[in-house]
Amino acid sequence: MVNVPAEHDATLLDRLRLQLVPGIGPRLLQLLLEHVGEATEILAASRQQLLAVPRIGPNVADAIARATSRAEAIAILDRCRANGVSLVERGTPAYSPLLSEIPDPPELLYVRGGFEEVDQVAVAIVGSRRCTRYGRRMAGLLAGGLARAGLTIVSGLARGIDGEAHRAALAAGGRTIAVLATGVNRIYPPEHAELADRVTRFGAVVTEARLDQGPLPGLFPQRNRIISGLSLGVVVIEAARRSGALHTARHAIEQGREVLAVPGPVDSLASQGCHDLLRDGATLVSCVDDVLAELGPLMNPLQVGSSPPIHVPRELSLEERERRILGLVGPDPRHLDELLRSSPLDDSTTLAVLTGLEIRRLVKRLPGSYMVRGG
Repeated sequence: MVNVPAEHDATLLDRLRLQLVPGIGPRLLQLLLEHVGEATEILAASRQQLLAVPRIGPNVADAIARATSRAEAIAILDRCRANGVSLVERGTPAYSPLLSEIPDPPELLYVRGGFEEVDQVAVAIVGSRRCTRYGRRMAGLLAGGLARAGLTIVSGLARGIDGEAHRAALAAGGRTIAVLATGVNRIYPPEHAELADRVTRFGAVVTEARLDQGPLPGLFPQRNRIISGLSLGVVVIEAARRSGALHTARHAIEQGREVLAVPGPVDSLASQGCHDLLRDGATLVSCVDDVLAELGPLMNPLQVGSSPPIHVPRELSLEERERRILGLVGPDPRHLDELLRSSPLDDSTTLAVLTGLEIRRLVKRLPGSYMVRGG
């Protein structure tokens, strides 16, 4: 047995070895985890044990038996670290809480850059690679506006809508996450290598693909579940009926995430997929406020600076004084007089702020002059 140096974790190495086994996709991996155990147990399992797992055939069982050695995994891990790439394991603090909730989360992510707590308030913007000028304009308006509101923009670094969304988020001074279908050492498309470097400085470039994995058609639909999994909702802009963006929307539905779509001209082939989504119940998006209004409460309240915690994404667009007054209103009713006494502002300003929050449905007025959070 290879001695594992102190700086290398044996569990991480075994997860890496399993991730490198050819033929094991997200669904097969989940079956192995459910029926056999963690990566170390899977790698140590007998051929008979592996063949007893549903959908695991002789080829996959034999491939697991031939898995990369720990010594080889150590060399790969050292190479990742030399290239500024982190390996983020599911179940660790660095792993996205949103992503951990999907049915088939990646066990291991290659990350250049890093996740931050604010990335829990993220929205995916996806669409056609062959977008029109209208699509580019809407992607820029929405991504830029949402980034300025404090949301992280997630997309796939592809040509067209994806690239426009990343650029607009960066131009607005916001955070953005690019999810690749290739390895972090094989940026695709290659002309987006510089954009990927910029994303790394103000967000993260993320993939479950091995370090040097090139583009393969089957990897793109697979990575789309990560785009939606990292997000509270998915906004689709200009998707034809066979667009990969619709795969992302379907993953979002399966994951219980919001699906939103931007309408195009009624006779536009580029927007037929969006129109189908709207017909089937997706939320129509024409501006940033439409997105903020649709996103539900966060899994965990988010602390932003010294203001009271954020409970729903649309609170991010509030001014500082609005957040402070909203922070006085809780899930349990409080009388208006009590709120006025607690407020750091004068009575007339506090009443004006409360009225504005009520119009935005962030607070509700109950009989007897009681106020409660709307959410």
